[in-house]
Amino acid sequence: MNYTTQMDAARKGITTKEMEIVARKENIDVEILKSLVASGQIAIPSNKNHTSLNPEGVGQNLRTKINVNLGISKDCYDIDEEMKKVKLALDMKAEAIMDLSSFGKTEEFRQRLISDSSAMIGTVPIYDAVGFYDKELKDITAQEFLDVVKKHAKDGVDFVTIHAGINRETANVFKRNTRLTNIVSRGGSLMYAWMELNNKENPFFEYFDELLDICEEYDLTLSLGDALRPGSINDSSDACQIKELMILGELTLRAWDRNVQVIIEGPGHMSLDEIQANMLLEKKLCHNAPFYVLGPIVTDIAPGYDHITSAIGGALAASCGADFLCYVTPAEHLRLPNLDDVQEGIVATKIAAHAADIAKKIPGSRDWDNKMSKARQALDWETMFDLSIDPEKARRYRKESTPEHSDSCTMCGKMCSMRNMNKIMQGKDLNILRADN
Repeated sequence: MNYTTQMDAARKGITTKEMEIVARKENIDVEILKSLVASGQIAIPSNKNHTSLNPEGVGQNLRTKINVNLGISKDCYDIDEEMKKVKLALDMKAEAIMDLSSFGKTEEFRQRLISDSSAMIGTVPIYDAVGFYDKELKDITAQEFLDVVKKHAKDGVDFVTIHAGINRETANVFKRNTRLTNIVSRGGSLMYAWMELNNKENPFFEYFDELLDICEEYDLTLSLGDALRPGSINDSSDACQIKELMILGELTLRAWDRNVQVIIEGPGHMSLDEIQANMLLEKKLCHNAPFYVLGPIVTDIAPGYDHITSAIGGALAASCGADFLCYVTPAEHLRLPNLDDVQEGIVATKIAAHAADIAKKIPGSRDWDNKMSKARQALDWETMFDLSIDPEKARRYRKESTPEHSDSCTMCGKMCSMRNMNKIMQGKDLNILRADN
């Protein structure tokens, strides 16, 4: 039986090889998985032309996935350096990589990325349009925007961020509601500018059916972008953000009618006390579609440490229903991240995702922690290192400050609770002051 997309296959009762792989990874019955793909609650982004892909599922009852942003810019045009970041992201088992390249002819990097990557690949085609056509933004036509999406789909991109929710109606809500930081989404600001400069409707909204034609042809997943995501905690949960979310919910149903998979993108900057309500609101307004969040970043005062502000928000968001976390690095708001920044961002986001999976009671999520606890109790340093989310850093810290006795560390020495409890539980004497072991 033929099918066009993973959703189409699921609705026809077909089990695809991608579904089998995801079900095995997630330890979930493939029939349950298939029903959730059919309903749109799980997406399996898997372009027919991405032959090196090791597919992942995003959504209900699955592990929280993470995405790594990278790409070339005008100030940092070094494809080889970006490919080093790609290798690092793959080595650290990130499930997705987004190419946010924003300068020049980006096709070479995108094609190398897709060829080398087993992770799912996302792009924001509007970033590529100016360089692709060598035109100012105002002069790009609606058809040309669609053609760039088709080019990315043909190259093998698995999901694309499309800012279709900022239509004329949404833009008017933005104009009536003052914000501290206006529109901070790069793609959203470009689309708003195009609409204003041309006095026309957003082409991705106006020609949404034509966009769906492309998605259906290549099984390209739509990641419906949040053009009006808050860029400061002052702007979160405002009329602009919520109005756009309502539009995204309507577009989701239109996409599902065509068997096109959808992910919804969300905030952004947001105080802790608003996160749970926003997760519930997205699931309600967008019909339980998978939710992909940037952070949320929970305070605006920490340039250089936004991997931490983001991980705090991400852990809470994912524990309350977000399915997909976009990493944030220490370089956020400051510069293009380097290799060290990418690693710090991945680690922080993986910690947030794993913490959320424990809270969501994802089957098996505690196993890793229990193994680490057992190794700590046994003072088995090598096993602790091997189980660490960043073994290299754990080994380095231990090596940099070597204790007198190997069954302790330089923090507690012979007062180590693990060491002393092991001795007492074994009926042995303690020797905190004596020189013997």
